[in-house]
Amino acid sequence: MHHLAIKYRIALAIGIIIIVPLGYAVRFSGAEPEWLNDSFGSIAYEIFWILLVALLFPQAAPVWTAIGVCFATCALEFLQLWQPPFLQAMRATLPGRLVLGNSFTWSDFPSYFLGSFVGWVLLRSLHQRTMPR
Repeated sequence: MHHLAIKYRIALAIGIIIIVPLGYAVRFSGAEPEWLNDSFGSIAYEIFWILLVALLFPQAAPVWTAIGVCFATCALEFLQLWQPPFLQAMRATLPGRLVLGNSFTWSDFPSYFLGSFVGWVLLRSLHQRTMPR
């Protein structure tokens, strides 16, 4: 059991190593239309968080991991409507901007849902291949 959990975590880490540069490459490619870059970047963002949460909590069910991450990223999107000074100061930094975002956009939600679905499929596949039944 312990050996299989290590295999699962290694697979998750490899997934993170792949999705981070891929997400940045897509988001900041400069290709047109810009909304498509943002959409694919948001899908990669969602997958990244799903893989990271699963890496930290490998015993969690893939479906609940994906649902939880989707809920959290949607909450962060709504949080962008709130502009208190301490959040604005955090958003002025690169890490704050990457995690918290800058501005609320309804068009981000379909990408979050699609990214959560793709992340769930990927996570379920990794889980089935590496963890005992």
